[in-house]
Amino acid sequence: MQKSAPVLLHRILLFGLFFVLLYLSFSVLKYFIVPVVWAIIIAYMTWPIYRWVLVKCGENRQTLSATLMLFLIILVIGIPLIFAIFILQHEGRQLFFELQKQLFSGHFSLPQLITDLPVIGKDIQRSLNELNNNPHAITQNIMFWLQNHLNYGRFVLSEISRNLVKLFFALFSLFFFYRDGLSLLEQVKTALEKVIGPRVHHYLDTISETTRAVVYGIGLTAIAQAVLAGLSYFVAGVPNPMVLTIITFVLALIPFGTPLSYTAVSLWLISQGQVFESIGVFIWGVCIVSTSDNVIRPLVISGATKIPFLLIMFGVLGGIASFGLVGLFIGPVILAILLAIWREWIHEQNELTAED
Repeated sequence: MQKSAPVLLHRILLFGLFFVLLYLSFSVLKYFIVPVVWAIIIAYMTWPIYRWVLVKCGENRQTLSATLMLFLIILVIGIPLIFAIFILQHEGRQLFFELQKQLFSGHFSLPQLITDLPVIGKDIQRSLNELNNNPHAITQNIMFWLQNHLNYGRFVLSEISRNLVKLFFALFSLFFFYRDGLSLLEQVKTALEKVIGPRVHHYLDTISETTRAVVYGIGLTAIAQAVLAGLSYFVAGVPNPMVLTIITFVLALIPFGTPLSYTAVSLWLISQGQVFESIGVFIWGVCIVSTSDNVIRPLVISGATKIPFLLIMFGVLGGIASFGLVGLFIGPVILAILLAIWREWIHEQNELTAED
């Protein structure tokens, strides 16, 4: 007993020191967690391409291969992003002047179908009458609101600067994940196997499958929906279709966000008297755009991971609310691991029951 007491005290001190070091490490690294997670996701999804580059450059030239791969990622992501920014700037300015022209014309109107809606129809009509009678009032209200909320502008600028810094660290981390990815992965597997045991490989496979499925399911679905919806915008002659297509893509990343975009465009077309085009955009959105979501996303996500689509949806929405955009991937992965543990525990319980 006398010998065991110092041993127990020694272990308690070691555990205490370990948790203190974990807390201090988290305090130091918490600002870099999101960029590193993005780097891990990008490295994982582009790893087959990196392996091809490595074979072409030579198996022993990891640094050169990682550098070339990083430049390739910057070109693939950076050039379309810059192009999209210029398009948004150009078409956004046109959209602003078009809305300003309509507001100050004094003839802004909505279809009778909307103004005749129960409960809210009269309020909408009254607001339209006030707007048409004094269109300058809305400008004065907006300017007054902006003057009283200048801090929001500073907040937006600080967020943009912070995200640019995060992007730099994500790309910086991505280089090392390409170069030393296999070595890091083996170290993580070894460490987790000592803590959890052999079942850690099953959990890592679950993480791998879920990440791949969520990225492909959400990303490909959003691209497909944006392209299909954008096609209807072009055909219907909607002003600034590229801006609306990009907005549709952003909304498509959120479950059930796409109908908001094409419904808003359809209502705007009705307000302009383009009833036929409005009906066409809405029917195309319901029958084609939304159908692609119902077909692609469940097949890619649930089919690959055998996870209920409802759980994936909760993971995406809850992940975004808790972790921001990166929560698109973190949320479903966490729930997938929890589901894997639950199924394994149920399976073990069934086996024990069968043996008894």
